[in-house]
Order: sequence, then structure tokens, then C-alpha cells
Amino acid sequence: MSSLFIKTEKQKRWLDIIGELSDEFEKRSAEHDEQASFPYENIQALKESGYTALPVPEKNEGEGLSVYDMILYQERLAKGDAVTALSIGWHLSIMGELAEGDIWEKKDFDFIAKEVLQGALVNRAASEAQTGSPTRGGRPGTTAQKKNNSWIVNGRKTFTTMSPVLDYFLVTAWIDEEDTIGVFLIHKDTNGVSIEETWDVIAMRGTASHDLVMEEVILDESKLVERLNHPRGTKVNGWLLHIPAVYLGIAQAARDYAVKFANVYSPNSLKGPIKDVPSVQKHIGEIELELMKARHFLYHVAEMYDDPKQRPNIGQELAAVKHTVTNTAIYVVDKAMRVVGAKSLQRTNPLQRYYRDVRAGLHNPPMDDITIQKLSALAFESLEK
Repeated sequence: MSSLFIKTEKQKRWLDIIGELSDEFEKRSAEHDEQASFPYENIQALKESGYTALPVPEKNEGEGLSVYDMILYQERLAKGDAVTALSIGWHLSIMGELAEGDIWEKKDFDFIAKEVLQGALVNRAASEAQTGSPTRGGRPGTTAQKKNNSWIVNGRKTFTTMSPVLDYFLVTAWIDEEDTIGVFLIHKDTNGVSIEETWDVIAMRGTASHDLVMEEVILDESKLVERLNHPRGTKVNGWLLHIPAVYLGIAQAARDYAVKFANVYSPNSLKGPIKDVPSVQKHIGEIELELMKARHFLYHVAEMYDDPKQRPNIGQELAAVKHTVTNTAIYVVDKAMRVVGAKSLQRTNPLQRYYRDVRAGLHNPPMDDITIQKLSALAFESLEK
């Protein structure tokens, strides 16, 4: 990453901390991938560094992380270990979104902010096997029924990333009597809450995105912290940029590997390293160009979102930048593998892990098809003005 994107001493200080942690995490990433094991030690190190408390606003005794800060740090973290970065990114983005205000009542946010300052981790539990991505607007099968002064929640959630270490789950459930979707704050130790280890995939193997199961979970009525009157995907939410930042970090790692490899690999058919071969130079040059375009797009949109005056002008830029960066990252990893050749497919080579992990971005929200459809609709709408 160019120093061009580092704007403050605070950012530089945190990048130094994150860079050191990321380089240490990288040493363990292959083992976690091979065993599909959750990186407990990495998450603990991030907690101890104070990283997980960064989104807490200054008025709650935190540092007030911005979206720009988040993507800067997350990209560097993902360069060393994408699983760790994507996992903790959900916690950062949720707390950042809540910190913007007007979503929860003050007392509810003050409570979770205090918990996070003390090391608590939180993630949403919204996806279900029957409904697919919650951004598409499906009604959850998980239900919440009012009984006296309590809520009774039953259901199962999929893709609950970082499930082994989460302290709080933000669970979406259908409230039949109100004909709406409620969001409930549920502590991990609540009776009836359990994790079923279902995560068995070839990409992002260590995120432990298992199923969250709730059986007759009894909650105080105050645990209903939010009501959703529209699909979550319709809200402008810059904090979801933590997703493309992770895949950009993977792409940068792939680029670095390919450049270093080309600089030293010298088969006996050549007089020097393959960096002098025109086709290799073409691949590397194309990688540099695509990374440059994606990075400028991502950081510019983040700057726009952080500026209260520009945020209302953001339309489909957030979705477009996720689409662009994710697909660029896939392209970059593919190009890097072409530079390295068949060696990139060896199980001991990190490129094959990058290749698998980077494709997971296609299945993170917002989805490519929705983004393209909306951009098309905007184009035709412009003719009517």
C-alpha cells in the first residue's frame, strides 16, 4: 500500500501495530487453513491491542473509528491473514454503524459500547438457509413471541462468523403480532443458545461461520433493540466497506508474492530471472494498474461516506465499489498465479489459499447481480429527468 493513503499520525501508529500483528498472523494462516481451525490467538491479540474497541465513539470513551480508518487497517490485516480480518471486520462494522446513532436507544448503545470497551465481541445473526441473504428482503423463519414481559425466540441462523468467541448476537426474528422484523441482543450464555459446527467450506475455512441455534430462548423485553421496517440492504451503510478492504488485502498479498517470485526465479532456460520476460512484465503491469484503480475507488468512496456533506450524495457507489474491488481481487490473484505457474497450485504455496479465499467475496453482500441491476435502473431513470 502506498503511503499516499495514510493521512494522520494516528493512522500511521495503528498501521504499525496492525502490521506487526498481521505479519505474525501470517505465520499461522496456512495451518489454520489446512485444519479449518479458528484463529483464537489472533482474535485475542487484537482484543489486547485495543483494536476491537476502536469503533466506540469518543463520547463513550473510545477512539471513534471512521470508515476510512477501518478499510485502511482491514486491508493491512487481511494481507497477513484474511480469515482473521474478515471475522473481526464484522464486529468493527456493526459497532461503527451503531455508533453513527439513531438506530438504537441511547441506553442500549451505551450498554454495548461499555461491553466492547471491556473486550466483548458482537456480530449479527441474520442469514438463514431458507431465506438466503437478508439483504434480499426475505422474512426470517426465526420467530419471537411476546409472553408476559418476556420474548421467546426460536430459530436457526447460518453464517454466524466468529461464533466461538462472540459475546453477543444481534438476531433478527419475525414478530407476528407486530408484522415486523425485530433485532434482539442475545448474550452467548443465555439458556437455549448453542452453536452447531456446520462450517465446512474450501474458502475462508477458519472463520467458524457456524449455525446459531435458539430453542425457547427467554429474553427480557428490553432485549428487543431494533425494529426493521425495510430490508437491511436498502440502507446506505458505508461500514460494509470492510468486506472489499479484506479482498483488496488478499490481492495485495498475491501481488507481493508474484513480484518477489518473478524477481528471483531463474530457470536454466533463461539468462536471468523471469522478471525480464515480456509476458511476465505484462502480467505484473496489469496487476499494478488494476490494484491502483480499485484502491483509489475504495478509498475515495470511504472519504465521501465519512464526510457528512457528501454522504447524502452517495447512491450506488458503495455497492459498485464492493463489486469492483472484489472482482479486481479475483483478477489479480489469477494473474499472480499465471506469473508463478504450476507452483502456485502446490498446497504449500499461499497463492492457492488466496485463490480460494478471494472468491468468497462474491458471496458477501451486496451481491453482484443486485448491484448491476440497480446501476442499470439508475441509467434508465436518468433519461426520465
